[in-house]
Amino acid sequence: MIEYNPQNIPLAYLITFTCYGTWLHGDKRGSVDFMHNQFGEDFLEEDRQREQEEFRQLKHSPVYLTQEQRECIAQSIAEVCDFRQWKLWAVNVRTNHVHVVLSSEESPKKVLRDLKTRSTMNLKSNGFFAQEKLWTRGGSGRFLWKEDAVEAACHYVREQ
Repeated sequence: MIEYNPQNIPLAYLITFTCYGTWLHGDKRGSVDFMHNQFGEDFLEEDRQREQEEFRQLKHSPVYLTQEQRECIAQSIAEVCDFRQWKLWAVNVRTNHVHVVLSSEESPKKVLRDLKTRSTMNLKSNGFFAQEKLWTRGGSGRFLWKEDAVEAACHYVREQ
Protein backbone atom coordinates (compact mmCIF):
# COMPACT_ATOMS: atom_id res chain seq x y z
CA MET A 1 0.00 0.00 0.00
CA ILE A 2 1.31 3.43 -0.94
CA GLU A 3 0.89 6.02 1.78
CA TYR A 4 -0.34 9.58 1.26
CA ASN A 5 2.44 12.15 1.49
CA PRO A 6 1.29 15.49 2.95
CA GLN A 7 4.65 17.24 2.25
CA ASN A 8 3.76 17.87 -1.42
CA ILE A 9 6.28 15.30 -2.59
CA PRO A 10 5.04 12.95 -5.32
CA LEU A 11 4.41 9.34 -4.36
CA ALA A 12 6.88 8.30 -7.06
CA TYR A 13 8.56 9.26 -10.31
CA LEU A 14 8.58 7.60 -13.69
CA ILE A 15 12.16 8.16 -14.84
CA THR A 16 13.09 7.56 -18.47
CA PHE A 17 16.43 8.04 -20.20
CA THR A 18 17.75 6.98 -23.58
CA CYS A 19 20.99 5.63 -24.99
CA TYR A 20 23.20 7.95 -26.99
CA GLY A 21 22.13 8.47 -30.58
CA THR A 22 19.12 6.14 -30.54
CA TRP A 23 16.25 8.62 -30.15
CA LEU A 24 17.01 11.87 -31.97
CA HIS A 25 14.88 14.99 -32.30
CA GLY A 26 12.63 14.57 -35.31
CA ASP A 27 12.16 10.84 -34.65
CA LYS A 28 8.63 9.66 -35.49
CA ARG A 29 8.21 8.44 -31.87
CA GLY A 30 8.34 12.06 -30.72
CA SER A 31 10.75 13.87 -28.45
CA VAL A 32 11.21 17.06 -26.45
CA ASP A 33 13.86 19.76 -26.79
CA PHE A 34 14.73 22.93 -24.87
CA MET A 35 11.97 24.88 -26.61
CA HIS A 36 9.30 22.19 -26.22
CA ASN A 37 9.56 20.64 -22.77
CA GLN A 38 6.70 21.91 -20.63
CA PHE A 39 4.46 19.46 -18.79
CA GLY A 40 1.48 18.48 -20.93
CA GLU A 41 2.97 19.97 -24.09
CA ASP A 42 2.86 17.83 -27.23
CA PHE A 43 6.01 16.01 -28.33
CA LEU A 44 7.88 17.31 -31.35
CA GLU A 45 6.48 16.06 -34.61
CA GLU A 46 8.36 13.82 -37.00
CA ASP A 47 11.00 15.77 -38.93
CA ARG A 48 13.22 13.52 -41.05
CA GLN A 49 15.54 16.38 -42.03
CA ARG A 50 16.20 17.32 -38.39
CA GLU A 51 16.69 13.68 -37.43
CA GLN A 52 19.21 13.14 -40.26
CA GLU A 53 21.10 16.32 -39.34
CA GLU A 54 21.33 15.23 -35.70
CA PHE A 55 22.53 11.80 -36.81
CA ARG A 56 25.33 13.42 -38.86
CA GLN A 57 26.44 15.33 -35.75
CA LEU A 58 26.88 12.23 -33.57
CA LYS A 59 30.41 11.85 -32.23
CA HIS A 60 30.23 8.05 -32.43
CA SER A 61 27.79 5.27 -33.33
CA PRO A 62 24.49 5.00 -31.46
CA VAL A 63 24.64 2.87 -28.30
CA TYR A 64 22.47 -0.26 -28.19
CA LEU A 65 22.62 -2.42 -25.07
CA THR A 66 23.21 -6.17 -24.96
CA GLN A 67 21.39 -8.41 -22.51
CA GLU A 68 24.46 -8.48 -20.21
CA GLN A 69 24.69 -4.70 -20.27
CA ARG A 70 20.98 -4.38 -19.55
CA GLU A 71 21.32 -6.67 -16.54
CA CYS A 72 24.30 -4.64 -15.29
CA ILE A 73 22.26 -1.43 -15.54
CA ALA A 74 19.26 -2.95 -13.74
CA GLN A 75 21.57 -4.08 -10.93
CA SER A 76 23.17 -0.63 -10.80
CA ILE A 77 19.76 1.01 -10.43
CA ALA A 78 18.86 -1.38 -7.59
CA GLU A 79 22.18 -0.53 -5.89
CA VAL A 80 21.53 3.21 -6.10
CA CYS A 81 18.01 2.81 -4.72
CA ASP A 82 19.26 0.63 -1.88
CA PHE A 83 22.11 3.00 -1.01
CA ARG A 84 19.93 6.14 -1.17
CA GLN A 85 17.01 4.35 0.55
CA TRP A 86 14.69 5.01 -2.37
CA LYS A 87 11.79 2.66 -2.95
CA LEU A 88 12.24 0.91 -6.31
CA TRP A 89 8.85 -0.07 -7.73
CA ALA A 90 9.80 -1.20 -11.24
CA VAL A 91 12.69 -1.12 -13.69
CA ASN A 92 12.94 -2.13 -17.34
CA VAL A 93 16.18 -1.69 -19.23
CA ARG A 94 15.56 -1.91 -22.97
CA THR A 95 18.11 -2.01 -25.79
CA ASN A 96 17.94 1.77 -26.29
CA HIS A 97 16.29 3.24 -23.19
CA VAL A 98 15.57 2.75 -19.49
CA HIS A 99 12.35 3.11 -17.48
CA VAL A 100 12.33 3.27 -13.68
CA VAL A 101 9.51 3.85 -11.20
CA LEU A 102 10.79 4.83 -7.77
CA SER A 103 9.94 6.90 -4.72
CA SER A 104 12.40 9.52 -3.52
CA GLU A 105 12.34 12.86 -1.77
CA GLU A 106 15.10 14.03 -4.13
CA SER A 107 14.38 15.93 -7.33
CA PRO A 108 13.92 13.85 -10.49
CA LYS A 109 16.99 15.62 -11.91
CA LYS A 110 19.19 14.32 -9.07
CA VAL A 111 17.62 10.86 -9.26
CA LEU A 112 18.29 10.72 -12.99
CA ARG A 113 21.89 11.87 -12.54
CA ASP A 114 22.55 9.27 -9.82
CA LEU A 115 21.04 6.43 -11.87
CA LYS A 116 23.05 7.31 -14.98
CA THR A 117 26.28 7.84 -13.04
CA ARG A 118 26.16 4.50 -11.22
CA SER A 119 25.10 2.63 -14.35
CA THR A 120 27.94 4.16 -16.36
CA MET A 121 30.47 3.42 -13.63
CA ASN A 122 29.40 -0.23 -13.39
CA LEU A 123 29.31 -0.71 -17.15
CA LYS A 124 32.81 0.69 -17.52
CA SER A 125 34.24 -1.23 -14.54
CA ASN A 126 32.86 -4.46 -16.05
CA GLY A 127 34.60 -3.71 -19.34
CA PHE A 128 31.48 -3.02 -21.39
CA PHE A 129 32.45 0.50 -22.51
CA ALA A 130 35.55 2.64 -22.58
CA GLN A 131 35.18 6.42 -23.05
CA GLU A 132 32.27 6.76 -25.43
CA LYS A 133 29.17 8.65 -24.39
CA LEU A 134 26.48 6.21 -23.24
CA TRP A 135 23.40 8.36 -22.62
CA THR A 136 21.63 11.26 -24.22
CA ARG A 137 21.64 14.46 -22.20
CA GLY A 138 18.84 14.69 -19.65
CA GLY A 139 15.82 12.46 -19.54
CA SER A 140 12.27 12.50 -18.29
CA GLY A 141 11.04 12.55 -14.70
CA ARG A 142 7.25 12.37 -14.52
CA PHE A 143 5.63 13.05 -11.16
CA LEU A 144 3.20 10.37 -9.97
CA TRP A 145 0.89 11.91 -7.37
CA LYS A 146 -1.72 9.18 -6.92
CA GLU A 147 -1.62 5.48 -6.16
CA ASP A 148 -3.36 4.57 -9.42
CA ALA A 149 -0.74 6.58 -11.37
CA VAL A 150 2.06 4.65 -9.65
CA GLU A 151 0.33 1.35 -10.41
CA ALA A 152 -0.23 2.34 -14.05
CA ALA A 153 3.41 3.40 -14.44
CA CYS A 154 4.62 0.10 -12.90
CA HIS A 155 2.35 -1.84 -15.25
CA TYR A 156 3.67 0.13 -18.23
CA VAL A 157 7.31 -0.43 -17.22
CA ARG A 158 6.90 -4.15 -16.54
CA GLU A 159 4.45 -5.15 -19.27
CA GLN A 160 4.79 -2.79 -22.24
